[in-house]
Amino acid sequence: MKSFNPAGVRSMTGQGHAAQQGELGTLTVEVRTVNNRGFKCSSRISDSLSAIDNKIESLTRSLIHRGSVSLAVSWRKPDGGSGPGIDTDVLSAYAKQLQQVRDDLNDPAMTIELSSLMTLPGVLVAAREDRRQDDELWSFVKSGITAAIEDLDRMREVEGAHMASTLRGDVELIATALEQIRILAPRAVEAYRQRLETKIDRIFSERSIDVQPVDLLRETQIYADRVDISEEITRLDSHLQMFNRVLTGDDDSDRREPTGRKLDFVIQEMFRETNTIGSKASDSEVSAHVVEIKCAIERMRELVQNLE
Repeated sequence: MKSFNPAGVRSMTGQGHAAQQGELGTLTVEVRTVNNRGFKCSSRISDSLSAIDNKIESLTRSLIHRGSVSLAVSWRKPDGGSGPGIDTDVLSAYAKQLQQVRDDLNDPAMTIELSSLMTLPGVLVAAREDRRQDDELWSFVKSGITAAIEDLDRMREVEGAHMASTLRGDVELIATALEQIRILAPRAVEAYRQRLETKIDRIFSERSIDVQPVDLLRETQIYADRVDISEEITRLDSHLQMFNRVLTGDDDSDRREPTGRKLDFVIQEMFRETNTIGSKASDSEVSAHVVEIKCAIERMRELVQNLE
């Protein structure tokens, strides 16, 4: 199938339509998709196509990877073809049950309308000889469904491109905030070490404990290292690069995996690293940047939930 979005990012929401005519008649296909964590397909298909129902769902699943899908496929044979028939067994069963209800209610005035019975499920069916499943019919139906999903993808990719642009803006915002944190990180560690050293010095002086400067320096440095966030900064930066690669389709991962799901996993890792930076860094400026990053990640998370 032709791709309409170089980045391969699609919204999960959209609708598509296709109609085609040929020797086999007229085929009309409508497909709508909305958000869903997995794949769910609800189909409404002409009785005459019921023999290839499984093929239709399998084809749809291969072309749409994520979301709740509503698919309607209608096939009308060319003029001269046999029309739908009446399943008399089903019709009789409905009538007998309604007569039984009328007897149980002892209501002889209750009427049973034949026209109403004709609208009940299963009464009107295509002629059995019309229920084909040959290769010629399947090729005709497959072509129509594929065209409808291409139409759907055009809409979803336009919206997906707008969403990708918004995501890239938040990625740049996070990268800028992270760079500021990278600059502040050594100062935060040093400030923490000095506060710790001053506090220990004061406690030892109050209790007249004599400690060698080297020992004090070694111990305070051990605690100061615990607030070092350089590793978390490196990992968050790596996750940002991964996010950009997935967004632009430059990653080496499995192409069959929906982009939205991959981005969702990357965002989880980004949030984890940001939380760790916030909990380890004891610097007000770093904390302010962490809040800014968290807000951006939350916006990205909500947006990614709408991507296929």
